[in-house]
Order: sequence, then structure tokens, then C-alpha cells
Amino acid sequence: MLSFAPPLLARALDQNGIDPNNINTTTTDPLIIAMSRKYCKVGTCPTSWQVIDYRPSLAGNAIYMTVFILLLCTQAYFGMRHKTWKYTAILLTGLLGEIVGYAGRLMLNANPFLMNNFLVNLIPLTLAPALFTAAIYLSLSRVFFILDPSHAYSRLKPQLYTYIFVSCDLLALVLQAIGGALAATAKDKRGSDQGVRVMIAGLISQVITMALFLGLWGDFAVRHRRARGRTTGKLGMYEALEASNAFKWFQWSKWPRRNMIATALTLLGLFVATLLIFVRCIYRVAELWEGFGGHLANHEASFMVFEGPMIILAVAGLTWFHPGRVFGEVWGPAGRGERTHGKLADEGSEVSLATSYPYEGV
Repeated sequence: MLSFAPPLLARALDQNGIDPNNINTTTTDPLIIAMSRKYCKVGTCPTSWQVIDYRPSLAGNAIYMTVFILLLCTQAYFGMRHKTWKYTAILLTGLLGEIVGYAGRLMLNANPFLMNNFLVNLIPLTLAPALFTAAIYLSLSRVFFILDPSHAYSRLKPQLYTYIFVSCDLLALVLQAIGGALAATAKDKRGSDQGVRVMIAGLISQVITMALFLGLWGDFAVRHRRARGRTTGKLGMYEALEASNAFKWFQWSKWPRRNMIATALTLLGLFVATLLIFVRCIYRVAELWEGFGGHLANHEASFMVFEGPMIILAVAGLTWFHPGRVFGEVWGPAGRGERTHGKLADEGSEVSLATSYPYEGV
């Protein structure tokens, strides 16, 4: 029995005809639970009334939030320097979501009873990775165009990768946002579970999209490698970029053998960044599958391994191999695709790159 309730909780219970000094601590009464999640604080109510079964690590989540702040500042610097506006806007929005989400976890450490604290943690951390995959799709469409401007080895035209996969990513984002909104405004467990199911649908659609993308990427890589040495109408400006180690490491078309440092850096290229986010999305589906009260949703160790580090490593790769540093002047023309290629080809352009590639000497 709860012998002493916090003053605000006691007053709210009393107003609803409930004796605040005679409450079973194992109660599942939705009214009492709802009030506890509004008025309870650490040390004043049973831990079974918390939104989650643990208090998130203060040090661990503060470290993760600090790393995301540093990545945000670095991305903003590269974006302004290299004028990769769309890519930068997408990544900065995702990084802001990660920062807000980990701030929510710090708020949960201070008070694990408040549902608002839980939602500030849940919704941004669920949505943000969809923005990182959108940035990957944006970059890879340019890679495919540079390697194969006539799309002889690709199942799709290069620009279609952006249109199709970013649209699918947007659908996943919308579903997750709707699910988060339903969970945030739910008045009972039934409404909360409905929101969770919609969020799971969004996450599953994101996983399917990424799996399809990885399959098409692997198919392109195999076909392009088999056709090595053939010409596909590349311009000089793209040939110079494709020959650089920076570009090869960026899209993982060559395994560097120079030293272990180069190999470690390569593992943070686009391919591994995609795989890391893919693993994280599978984890989130499993986490939410049992609802907010499930084992994984209340197991901090798995969260600290499969959520934070996966996204940090993925974004670190997207930051180190920032497309502005790798593509240089070619980023804009490659994004315009066939229009630029046709115009330059008609003019007989022999444009060469003046950009220096920062990884050539690694």
C-alpha cells in the first residue's frame, strides 16, 4: 500500500474520490497511473509506476548528446563551405532530432514518471534516422550518375533513386510521426498500442525500403565491376573524380589495402553507414513489437548498443566522407543528372576538376 503520496498527486486523487493513503502500489487503474505520470517524482512513488522500468544513464546519454552536437557543428561547417544545401539541411534536421531525443532521455533520468519526458525521447529518436537515409539516397544517386551516366548497368535512372527512395523514406517518416502523435495523445492503453502499431508500420516500411535499396546497389556494383574498362559516355569532369581514392572510399567500390587506418575509415563510408542504420531500424521494430511495456523497450543496455552507437557511427561516416569534400565542384552538376550531361556533351566540354581530394594521401 502507498502510505504517502506526493501532495499534488494526493490532491488530484482526493478530488477524484480516491483515498491517496490507501492505494495498492501494484494497481493497474488507468486513472491512478495517468495521475502518477503527471505528479510523481523520483523517490515519492513506486518505480512500477514509471513510464519505463529504468532511469536512463545520465553520463551515457549526455555523452551521446554531446557527440551529436559536435557532428551537427561539423556538418554545418562543411555544408556552408561546400554549398551542399539540401544534403546539409536534411542531415542537420536529423541531428537536431537526435539531440532533442537524448535531451529527453536526460529529462527521463530526472523524472522517469512523466509521459512528456518519454515522448520527447521516443519521437525524435524514432524519426531522425529516416532523414539520414534520405541523405544517403541523395548522395548515391549522384554516385550512380558519375559511374554510369548512360545508366547501362543500373536498373533505374540515377535520379530515380532519389525520387523513389526519398519518397518511400518520407512515407515511413509520416507513418512514424502519425504513430508518435497517436501515442502522445492516447487516453488509454488501447490508444497507445494503436500508435505503437502505426510506428512499427513506418519502421517496417523503412526497413523494406533500405533492403530494396541495398539490393539494387549490390546489383549495380556487380554489373559495373563486370563491365570495367568499357566506356559509358563519361565526361572528363566525372572521370577525374571517379579515379580519386576519396570517391572510391566514399562509395566503397574499392577495398584499400594500404593500412589499417585506411580500412577503418572506409568502414564509415556510405555502404556501412546504410548497414548500421538498417540494423538500428530492425532493432527498433523488435523493441516496439511488444509495446512500451515489452522487455526490449525497458532494457537500457540494448538501447545503448543498438541505437546510439549505430547512428553515431553512421553519421560520423557521412561527416568524414562528406560529399562536399569528396565530390567538390561535381556535386551540383551530378545532381542535375542527364540535363547537365547532355548540355556539356553537346558543347563538347572537357571540364576538369580543380578540386583537391583530402584523402588521396591516406
